Amino acid sequence: MDEQYDVIVLGTGLTECILSGLLSVEGKKVLHMDRNDYYGGESASLNLNQLYRKFRDGKEPPAELGRERDYNVDLTPKFMMANGELVKVLTHTDVTRYLEFKQISGSYVYGEGKIYKVPSSEVEALTSPLMGLMEKQRAKKFFEFMQNWKDEDPSTHNGLDMDKNTMAEVFEQFKLEPATQEFIGHALALYLDNDYLKKPAREAYERIVLYMSSMARYGKSPYIYPLYGLGELPQGFARLSAIYGGTYMLDKKIEEVVYENGVFVGVKSGGEIARAKQVIGDPSYFTDKVRKSGKVIRAICLLKHAIPNTGDADSVQIIIPQSQVQRKQDIYIACVSSAHKVCPKDHYLAIVSTLVETDDPEAEIKAGLDLLGPISEKFITISDLEEPTDDGSKSNVFISRSYDASTHFESVYDEVKDIYKRITGQDLVLKKRVREEEQA
Repeated sequence: MDEQYDVIVLGTGLTECILSGLLSVEGKKVLHMDRNDYYGGESASLNLNQLYRKFRDGKEPPAELGRERDYNVDLTPKFMMANGELVKVLTHTDVTRYLEFKQISGSYVYGEGKIYKVPSSEVEALTSPLMGLMEKQRAKKFFEFMQNWKDEDPSTHNGLDMDKNTMAEVFEQFKLEPATQEFIGHALALYLDNDYLKKPAREAYERIVLYMSSMARYGKSPYIYPLYGLGELPQGFARLSAIYGGTYMLDKKIEEVVYENGVFVGVKSGGEIARAKQVIGDPSYFTDKVRKSGKVIRAICLLKHAIPNTGDADSVQIIIPQSQVQRKQDIYIACVSSAHKVCPKDHYLAIVSTLVETDDPEAEIKAGLDLLGPISEKFITISDLEEPTDDGSKSNVFISRSYDASTHFESVYDEVKDIYKRITGQDLVLKKRVREEEQA
């Protein structure tokens, strides 16, 4: 293993695997290592026995749950926006050929003790029970404004400037009630808290339009999800890397990250050192170079029924805005089922997650658990959120952040773009190139 590489990647989380694939395509010599014997790291999908080994060590799964291989349980459940950046990466790199996707059936928001379908167009706004008659008309005008906005055409601006006016001022222009602002900001723009209201409206506008265009693409919801679970995503990018010469080593103990004068030079494993100019990895490999920024709780729940009040949907996202449960952060529920090849027929997987705010994290997600109906099995995980203490430019160590509590992937792509630029010095520009080169 005493070999020279351009980049060593530690951990097979999605962020790491995307970067490994992209850098391999760029012609970099990449070595990718993971201490685990499976792909995905914190974004892995586990079978039933692996799940029990992780959370109920020594206990066998009950026979009534079915066969172990019928399960692919995500540790960090997230959905993809149909028109989002991650889907663009998958398409441009041709990783889609290794994957199949299925739409998520519904997107819901919690309000005053009930869950409601999220309206995301002027038509849905007019029929939504979330709003009264006058508010429906105001919401319709707001959605029309969002869809019709053109930067180059001042007649579409309503006197607003997306780069100067705050989102609070945009809402005020349309006289939208706080409850309407809440579902737009949290269930469409997918903000974790209300800080966005004080910032220029451009980013919120782009998020809302992304939601609306993703919704228009398939109809029932803006989200898609890979068959057999999220663990398929890192494996797809691993295959891309391998096509371009990347080397993968799973179940490989990392004995030491080696530095000279504070600068990364290699990784020691099995008494040998693999050398490289740069290293990318998740926080678990660099405990001395990360800080804790919070905690996230996730409850993985096995159900034998669809979530009540969703019309027996085989999959849903539900967002509980923080103000509805007197919190600072939203609570997220992601549910998938046998339709997505992640559990046996007539079974469902629901994961409830949020950022921890108190000394009793499980009590914080009670409002989400209460929406699920009877729970067959529940696995609780509380993880530290970690982030690098510096940008890696001096040490050549580039560390990803932990996955947040949200149930969508847009923040993961932002992370990929950021690390890519720090490593290469260039912006990430996607070019469709895999299949053309193979056919050449």
